[in-house]
Amino acid sequence: MPEAALAIDPPRERGHIPTMETELQRLEQRVGELLALVRQLAEENRALRSRQENLSGERASLLQKNEQVRASVEAMIGRLRLLESGV
Repeated sequence: MPEAALAIDPPRERGHIPTMETELQRLEQRVGELLALVRQLAEENRALRSRQENLSGERASLLQKNEQVRASVEAMIGRLRLLESGV
């Protein structure tokens, strides 16, 4: 018997065969557990997507600031070179 089938089989007492009702209750419980897991994973996924969006925005902002600083430093270097050549 496959492991997946073993994992969902209810414990059986000696000589006890599950009735249709108990089997349905077990399946209903399992479906409820799976639904809860789906909801949890959907919420985690939503949170991760939100975090990724925030980080992407932060990265874009940092790249822009980096470019501004680079341009500013290049301008300073240019001014220093002009001062050196004028002296």
